[in-house]
Amino acid sequence: MARSGGPAPEARPDMPEDDREMGFWDHLGELRTRLIRSLWGLLPGLAAGWVFREELLAALVRPFTLAWRSLGREENPHLVFLNPIDPFVAYLKIAVIAGILGGAPWIFWQLWAFLSPGLYRRERRLAMPFVFVSTLCFIGGIAFGYFAVFPAAFEYFLDFAVTLPGGLSLEPQIAINEILTFELRMLLAFGIVFELPVVITFLAAAGIVDWRQLLRFGRWWVLIAAVLSALLTPPDVGSQLLMLGPLVFLYFLSVVFAAIVGKRRKRAEQASE
Repeated sequence: MARSGGPAPEARPDMPEDDREMGFWDHLGELRTRLIRSLWGLLPGLAAGWVFREELLAALVRPFTLAWRSLGREENPHLVFLNPIDPFVAYLKIAVIAGILGGAPWIFWQLWAFLSPGLYRRERRLAMPFVFVSTLCFIGGIAFGYFAVFPAAFEYFLDFAVTLPGGLSLEPQIAINEILTFELRMLLAFGIVFELPVVITFLAAAGIVDWRQLLRFGRWWVLIAAVLSALLTPPDVGSQLLMLGPLVFLYFLSVVFAAIVGKRRKRAEQASE
């Protein structure tokens, strides 16, 4: 984003609009401004999340409830709290996540505003597609984790509740703070992982990588994706495969996007010569 000094060059579609020197502290100040504005964008969703905190809690633990009943348990599932402040903290976490989801378009817009001074004028026209696709991928990742991974994960874990030899029973006592910490971390992880196509396409548009490099790196990405799947999901093969599949698919889909963006960038550079 830093530009060299001197007289401003003639404006061309393939040249950055801003041609001014930006030092480290300038970048840091700009980043601070964007972060503060992003936080302001969380407030509407955070307020709505607090108002509807009980409904959102019921929705968040629904995969756990369904898994509980699918195992044939007669008693109703229940959550416990070990500290008087735990319910308040749990509802606060829910409100923060609601704020992040509600403010996602605004957050991605601020991210684009921070990165756009280092882009060419032609690339700046991608602002709205960037915000839309980034938001869609983030919410899509969260939805995938909620609907595809959580049911299988909870069934796997609750299946450990058995009667041991000698008549000793192993019963689940799920604390509200623990289950929400687990779920919210997983959902955020899936949302961030699903941003992979956006990140790679942006790097290709900036000329940092090209599709050939990405394709050669593909076999290493499969290994990295397997490790990430093992770290981000519960320790059962089904959940890990549910994470591994999208990671590999999204990467190679990103290679296709990088090839398209790279060709367009090359044509624009040739036209400007």
